[in-house]
Amino acid sequence: MSKLSLKVVVAGRTYPLTVNPGEEAKVTKAAEDINRAIKSLQDNYAVKDMQDLLAMTALQLATRSAQPAGTSSVKADYSDIENELEKLSSDLDALK
Repeated sequence: MSKLSLKVVVAGRTYPLTVNPGEEAKVTKAAEDINRAIKSLQDNYAVKDMQDLLAMTALQLATRSAQPAGTSSVKADYSDIENELEKLSSDLDALK
């Protein structure tokens, strides 16, 4: 199975990714959702620090998708998003 190269922009930074065929739309939509959430936080709160905005967005998205215990036996896999957020955080820390 071949992989597809994809570039997504999250919080104003471009990230090259390699995804399985059929995942491109899902990854692109996830990046759009993250950017939309960041923009909403910027518009509604006096938060300017991108690391804070990313952390707040991660918390919002994680709690939005969380289901009450016992409602589903399938657990969502956010490891790719978590890895990208950790990389973003490290990159932002390096700029300080």
